[in-house]
Amino acid sequence: MLNIKRIKKKFQPDYSRIIIKPHIPKGKDRIKKIIKRVLSLPEEKVKQILDRVIASFSNRHKNIWNAFDKNYNEIKGCIPQNIQISDNRKALLGAYFSLEYSIQSAAFFNPSIIAHPDQSDLPEGSLRFILSFRSVGEGHISSIEFRSGIVDKNCNFTFDKVSRYAERAKISSNPVYDKTTFFLKLAEMQKPENIISQQVSDLLPDEFLLSDLIAVLRIVTGSEHKDIGENIIWLAKSNYEIQFDPDQELSEKIIFPASQNDSNGLEDARFVRFVDDRGVVTYYATYTAYNGRKILPQIIETKDFRTFKMITLNGQFSKNKGMALFPRKINGQYMMISRVDGENLYLMSSENIHFWHNAQLLKEPENEWEFVQIGNCGSPIETDQGWLLLTHGVGPMREYCIGIILLDLEDPSKVIGTMIEPLLIPLEEEREGYVPNVVYSCGSIIHNDELIIPYAMSDTCSGIVTVSVAELFKNIKKRK
Repeated sequence: MLNIKRIKKKFQPDYSRIIIKPHIPKGKDRIKKIIKRVLSLPEEKVKQILDRVIASFSNRHKNIWNAFDKNYNEIKGCIPQNIQISDNRKALLGAYFSLEYSIQSAAFFNPSIIAHPDQSDLPEGSLRFILSFRSVGEGHISSIEFRSGIVDKNCNFTFDKVSRYAERAKISSNPVYDKTTFFLKLAEMQKPENIISQQVSDLLPDEFLLSDLIAVLRIVTGSEHKDIGENIIWLAKSNYEIQFDPDQELSEKIIFPASQNDSNGLEDARFVRFVDDRGVVTYYATYTAYNGRKILPQIIETKDFRTFKMITLNGQFSKNKGMALFPRKINGQYMMISRVDGENLYLMSSENIHFWHNAQLLKEPENEWEFVQIGNCGSPIETDQGWLLLTHGVGPMREYCIGIILLDLEDPSKVIGTMIEPLLIPLEEEREGYVPNVVYSCGSIIHNDELIIPYAMSDTCSGIVTVSVAELFKNIKKRK
């Protein structure tokens, strides 16, 4: 019997975690009506209303003035020209087109854990870590949040204080694109290849800005090719870059939907610390973008948890949910665990991290607790005995359990060990929630021979368990 230790700390949804979002009605006529009403107010009344708004809401946000300015800029194109507007009236207009959104009002779950980029000034045997979470608020919109802390040599946890503030990132207005990657994806979308797209490509440098693309499209596309130009811009805006201020604390950073593809949420980010052949570290996270109708697998790239690139994944096998990247290349190939058919585990390989055209079946459901379907619970973890892969299985009554399989280090297409029984099943007190009877994780780590698994309880809240790796291997049945 494995000795699984649950730490006392629980991560519960917190309704007070709020951000400011634009609150802009559909249709320019209604926007203009609201603007007209605000413009009709005497300046003294404008100041009176604004003072009340600031008194009521400014202590709930780190910089409410910036938020009002940003949302004013969203609608200023609907303001009649040649009208002089005071700074107070601009701020009040911004407030009328703003709302508070509780990012955790429904759930705080599906965590992953990675080593923090900064491991300085730590006691011997300690590790600084970052936890990522999926936050779900009104309308079931998902965003990504972070927490941090230190685990010592004896696997005792200390968690950093969580800021009272939460803020969205700034979207880069002019991101940089790699031409080869961009137009390969465009070619997948446009079959047969479009001659207009080729002309646009020919006029762009190897790395180009969004402003470069817009300028070239004005030259190449006329009214008869307007739809092609719109598709190209749509693709560009689906691949975007966000930035947080240098002085923002990690717990203040909210990655919130910012494109048409992810308008209804960024789901189940699986973060991994990836080390390339030169020893350069990049943090990636595969996630599911959801627009309310369809899903799209995407990948986040960051080196510092301040600037994040949000990139579409391409290729015939970049589909369905639950893709997890290996933490390094194997035999010169990027590798990913996925569930292409929605039921079984697959191993994907590629020379380009953004394109996935190769996949092979890795494992089908074998045990009674996973007969419905299986998937991964985060990126594989490298050990001297093989790649440790946490899986989830769905059994009777849609109960989710977490299991373990072991893959060959040099050839991960070989399953060399399995645990017949699940590693983690929902306890009685973990069964109730938004989706009952579920334990689930998006990524674990090993520290001082302890496997640390952050996990979600019934799609509502989260906790952490630890288990001895040495003990774990004693319970893994090796295959010939």
